[in-house]
Amino acid sequence: MRPTEGNKRLDILDYLRGFALLGIILVNILPLLAVKEPGFGTADASYQRFLFLFVEGRFYTLFSFLFGVGFYLFISRANAKGKNGYVLFLRRIAALFILGWFHVKFHPGEALTVYAVTGLLLLVFYKVKKEINLVIGLILLIVLSIMAFKLFMVVPLMLLGIAAGQYQLFDGVEKKINKVSIFTGLLLVVGIAGLVYQYQYAPSSPFDLNNGVDEATYMFLSIGIMIGPLITAVYVGVLILLLRLPLIQKLLSPLKSYGRMALTNYICQTVFIYLAGYLFNLFGSLTYLQSLLVCLTIYIIQLIFSVIWLRFFQFGPLEWIWRIVTYLEVPPMRKVIKEVH
Repeated sequence: MRPTEGNKRLDILDYLRGFALLGIILVNILPLLAVKEPGFGTADASYQRFLFLFVEGRFYTLFSFLFGVGFYLFISRANAKGKNGYVLFLRRIAALFILGWFHVKFHPGEALTVYAVTGLLLLVFYKVKKEINLVIGLILLIVLSIMAFKLFMVVPLMLLGIAAGQYQLFDGVEKKINKVSIFTGLLLVVGIAGLVYQYQYAPSSPFDLNNGVDEATYMFLSIGIMIGPLITAVYVGVLILLLRLPLIQKLLSPLKSYGRMALTNYICQTVFIYLAGYLFNLFGSLTYLQSLLVCLTIYIIQLIFSVIWLRFFQFGPLEWIWRIVTYLEVPPMRKVIKEVH
């Protein structure tokens, strides 16, 4: 399917967005509820090490990359319908920035304002040749990764997302499955080497992010940021391969609904975290493993809600409002059930 063909969704992108959200909350909950430093040699300490080896710096990179893909698809599809994709996109990111501006008051590390500003800056790259976008994106990502500039890595990640849209990377994935398998296998080998390298610098004792870290821990975290995009690419490849299996696709189907409502679920993650914090007085008293239990509870609530909601409605609540601001018209919210005669 070409990106300009109507409104047909690429399901794999929804799966990936949902997958990214699952990882993002595991890290976001730590500063929001001021999770306590683990004790030495405890299960909490092991979970902390797991988080910073396999989660931190892996899922926000995917979310940023997918925003770039969505950026390209949105403008392309709008232009194909005879609309001004640039004007619509400007309204779209203006709405995103306003929402992010409110959200950042409660979640200082939130991504929406950053995405809005970066999307505006990258608008000029929409018509740039895909080869140029790919090369610039890769060079910037490598340089910024080595320097562990996490915030600025959003720029090349989104630019690579635009390039992926131009190359139609996610169109007809089934026909590219052999290439995906080879690519994922090669990245897996390099990714394991990267994780082993990072693990060599793992601090001997737990650390408290709320009060700063020592030089050794900083090195461990910096390497994690550096290899983050590599590990993310492995996750993406493995997920694409797993989704070819009917059983796995059925088991993970709620993830697609979760990803279709990515904006609503991303904001509601913060709402649920604070709600749990105030209701159960968790601020500053929660352990790492207890934070995992809170996240699992939020997963269950949001996954069930997303599946049920999309059975009756076409868009998530915030996605619907986002469309109103973007198109300056009110789209029908409820799904139209066709009668069979």
